[in-house]
Amino acid sequence: MKLRKPVLFLLFLTVLAPIVLYTDKLVSSSKNDFAEEVSSLSFGVESRQLNLLPEEIPKTLREPIGIISSENSVLNVPESIDELPSVKSTEHKTRALSATEDDDKENPIKLVTGGFIAENESDDAGDAQNSKFVDENDKQVAKENKGAQAYQQPGKTTTKSDSGDHVTNKVERPRVQTVLSDTRVRHLRDQLIRARVYLGLGATRNNPHYIKELRVRMKEVQRALGDASKDSDLPRNANDKLKAMEQVLARGKQIQDDCAAVIKKLRAILHSTEEQLRVHKKQTMFLTQLAAKTLPKGLHCLPLRLSTEYYSLNSDQQQFPNQEKLEDPSLFHYALFSDNILAAAVVVNSTVSHAKDPAKHVFHIVTDRLNYAAMRMWFLANLPSQATIQVQNIEEFTWLNASYSPVLKQLGSPSMIDYYFKADRAKSDSNLKFRNPKYLSILNHLRFYLPEIFPKLNKVLFVDDDIVVQKDLSGLWSIDLKGNVNGAVETCGESFHRFDRYLNFSNPLISRNFDPHACGWAYGMNIFDLDEWKKQNRTEVYHSWQRLNHDRQLWKLGTLPPGLITFWKSTFPLHRSWHVLGLGYNPSVGQKEIDRAAVIHYNGNMKPWLEIGMPKYRNYWARFINYEQAFLRDCNINP
Repeated sequence: MKLRKPVLFLLFLTVLAPIVLYTDKLVSSSKNDFAEEVSSLSFGVESRQLNLLPEEIPKTLREPIGIISSENSVLNVPESIDELPSVKSTEHKTRALSATEDDDKENPIKLVTGGFIAENESDDAGDAQNSKFVDENDKQVAKENKGAQAYQQPGKTTTKSDSGDHVTNKVERPRVQTVLSDTRVRHLRDQLIRARVYLGLGATRNNPHYIKELRVRMKEVQRALGDASKDSDLPRNANDKLKAMEQVLARGKQIQDDCAAVIKKLRAILHSTEEQLRVHKKQTMFLTQLAAKTLPKGLHCLPLRLSTEYYSLNSDQQQFPNQEKLEDPSLFHYALFSDNILAAAVVVNSTVSHAKDPAKHVFHIVTDRLNYAAMRMWFLANLPSQATIQVQNIEEFTWLNASYSPVLKQLGSPSMIDYYFKADRAKSDSNLKFRNPKYLSILNHLRFYLPEIFPKLNKVLFVDDDIVVQKDLSGLWSIDLKGNVNGAVETCGESFHRFDRYLNFSNPLISRNFDPHACGWAYGMNIFDLDEWKKQNRTEVYHSWQRLNHDRQLWKLGTLPPGLITFWKSTFPLHRSWHVLGLGYNPSVGQKEIDRAAVIHYNGNMKPWLEIGMPKYRNYWARFINYEQAFLRDCNINP
């Protein structure tokens, strides 16, 4: 009996204890496996884990859709600030940035975005882009979101279609979206906006640890963004910064308990941004106009250097050859009125280089007294191959005086001087492009006196000094204008190039005589039949309308509006391939359109000889300048 109890105790230790320990381990292992299997279920939704924060259970992240209601409206608020629902709603069409229908009427954001109208043609595309600001942000989906995943119950996913609402038991798979080249850049910028919102909210301000972490992440994102405009410009670690910031923003979303405050803050930020955008646009327009009026240092040096050289020549050396061709109507005559020596050189060089028979081309250049000697010296030193050059001083046209020309009288009037040089802008036009001093130059209005300048010629091709010729133009002289005076390329492809863009149709004199929807056409490359011009007495038509516009109530300054009036119902439309415009303001001119054009025109402020000229188009102009020429080297003019 004494040995029985020790034997039983040893039996318990050697046999029963291992069994008990083994079964306990088995139970605990099965529980862990079961937990892992349950946690790995995705229910058809992509499963992601947080990198820095412990993953929380769905209940802490799942929030009901908040509804902010008032007496007259219902607001459908998304589950979070930084996430928009992936389903469309046909019942609630009210935007998250509009609290009530009454607010819609006086929404400061809409007042800002809807009230600003661009003052230049080149601003129209920018305004359209700005008006889509909110819509683009609504459509942006965070593709790299690692935090704050939207959990859904299986079998209860609600989907909506265009035809109506319905409930299905099938869980919807994530839609595959096209990845834009700037998706991550825009996502990072959106993160900065959301982070600034959180910094200004009371709930997060009371959490100093979170504020500190948020500021650190903001600095990281700002450094990663830099000046990047597309995803390829971002550094390699930009994706990590995006994920880290998204996690911090997810925490900030959980801290917030006042959706109305978040919406109010977002509306304030958007309103402030739109105001800043409008101010910057006005500043940009002013600076662009200012840069367009300035003369680069090299172009100021060039005429001084050329004039000095010209007056050192004797009288025989100052004469051009082939002057007997100047009045031969069987040749191809060009009229070019300019005070820009380099620009005039490009027009002549590009035309001659593409001419089939350069000896038949005659260039009549008219300039002002200040640049007369310099212009002559340039072409004496750089005579084009076989072509004929004539350079005239506008002072030689003694018939062109204030008693004959109404526009010349108006340009010297006290009211015109006040318009340009007085500081009282309240009474002047807000559109700065109408205040360009080039309109004060009579060179700009010489195009209306071609029969008087060339009395023995039948046809003349008028060209601006901001064009480049890419093909032989001799075919223009053989075009039948069908009794019209002016042959020009029409520009009515866009609504802002019709008559109502240039003329004041609120004035009965304009509305009674012209069609507001009539097609405009381009000045800069025009073939004129001088015989028909004289027969129809178009110069007197120009004079009569200029007298009526002495107070600038029929049209603003410029030469195109009076041109549309002077040659009304007497303009023959040329094929568009003869003349392509927009290289001085439109960065979207197609390459094919440029390549097939006989003449490309840098109309607009961004001339190719200015620093503000668009680099993508400058080479078409610069290829016709020999930068090794001594005068250009002396004035430090480089490509």
